[in-house]
Amino acid sequence: MRGAWGMAIVERSGARRTLSSKVVEILRREIEDGDYAVGDKLPAEPVLVERFGFSRTVIREAIAALRADGLVESRHGVGVFVLGPRQVPESLELFTQATDKISDIIEELELRIGIEVEAAGLAALRSSPAQEAEIQSRLEAFGELVAKGLPTDQADFDFHMAIAQATNNGRFKSFLEQIGRRIIPRVKFRTAMGGVDPLPNRDKILLAEHSDIAEAIWARDPEHAREAMRRHLLGGIKRYRALTRPKRPEAATDND
Repeated sequence: MRGAWGMAIVERSGARRTLSSKVVEILRREIEDGDYAVGDKLPAEPVLVERFGFSRTVIREAIAALRADGLVESRHGVGVFVLGPRQVPESLELFTQATDKISDIIEELELRIGIEVEAAGLAALRSSPAQEAEIQSRLEAFGELVAKGLPTDQADFDFHMAIAQATNNGRFKSFLEQIGRRIIPRVKFRTAMGGVDPLPNRDKILLAEHSDIAEAIWARDPEHAREAMRRHLLGGIKRYRALTRPKRPEAATDND
């Protein structure tokens, strides 16, 4: 792990990203709910600072995340404008369509194995110190949300995006950017199920799995990084597959 000085920087950065994730969640929901129509201009940065009570840096990071997700665009000297709910090529709809079918979730995770396992290996080989710090920042932000029992969807996606960035192959980053955070299975599944989280106790497991991936990248161990990512995604398959199994009946009691 990193030294105390580096950890202090990461903790401050992680806290900032936790706050920006909150802003992202609220603004995304307002865009998706139609509070902001396509073409509407978002409030200016000082207005958002006053509304949320966070720093300008937090607000800028949130807007950058919305822009990366294809929900808004910045026009130099004019402002930030809403593009509307993300429109993706038909070829990528397999990830973006809401579904309550476990088989769809499993198939998507299998596809991700083919892409993100290699991304982890390349990140272990190619990541710069700044990119390693970014991965740690995303990991710390995820951990903070888990500790507080807060939603981790965006933080989960941000962690995987940081690894894609660290490959220094823009195709990996573009792939995740095109799909957005709905590549995270529970986002789609929960939407289709009316807000019900199918695996409410998964986050501590995910944190441990993310930690294994990050440690392997920092150790410059591409094979371990690939294996850790593979275990992480296979773990997701296992957890979702378990939802399809019928529950065992409760043991009989004398009152039955």
